[in-house]
Amino acid sequence: VQLQACGGGLVQPGGSLRLSCSASGFAFGSYDMHWLRQAPGKGPEWVSAIKSDGGLTYYAESVKGRFTISRDNAKNTVDLQMNSLKPEDTAVYYCAAGGSTFYPGNTRSDYDYWGQGTLVTVSS
Repeated sequence: VQLQACGGGLVQPGGSLRLSCSASGFAFGSYDMHWLRQAPGKGPEWVSAIKSDGGLTYYAESVKGRFTISRDNAKNTVDLQMNSLKPEDTAVYYCAAGGSTFYPGNTRSDYDYWGQGTLVTVSS
């Protein structure tokens, strides 16, 4: 099983980034997918989720209205479009598979699969 996130980088406040996560080794289209992040010195924080068929999406209050999650089951990818970025969005972002969309957890053990992260730095 592999989950590889990419697309991170340095961006100014108010800017945008698009993260992408490529999945392999499991039945991607059968899994709800999540994005989580971990800021320096803090524990992981759930950010967003999308149902296996892409029909429903969920967001943390801190990113609602700024971030958009999407998926392409034909390509086994899940993306996170991040707009109006703030310094407090600085974190390593991870994609994860499985887990609950009603009560999403903040730890690796809450998910079936957890990928490599990508660093997002929001700074002027």
